Amino acid sequence: MQQPEEEMSVDIELDDGTVVHCTVETVLEVDGRDYIVLGHEDKKHPGETEIWFYRLIEDPNDPNAEPELEVIESDEEYEAVEDRFDEYLDELEFDELSDGR
Repeated sequence: MQQPEEEMSVDIELDDGTVVHCTVETVLEVDGRDYIVLGHEDKKHPGETEIWFYRLIEDPNDPNAEPELEVIESDEEYEAVEDRFDEYLDELEFDELSDGR
């Protein structure tokens, strides 16, 4: 029997001090930088997941250091990450269709 994969999660503190529990959906590379894709339940639309993108900064000198998350300020950078995430979703859908043969 196969064990289910453990879901990775992270707590994000918003500007107003609210802490939001998010699941790590994936990590993507765009233009040589790493980005983390986080999902959390959308309170306005129960049952739906809201997706957030952050720049993922890891310390190359200390693999045990806690990674940092940075807000993406540039619209162009955000759109590039969003486009890559759409491609990732398309790849998942293709893989699911291919596995069903």
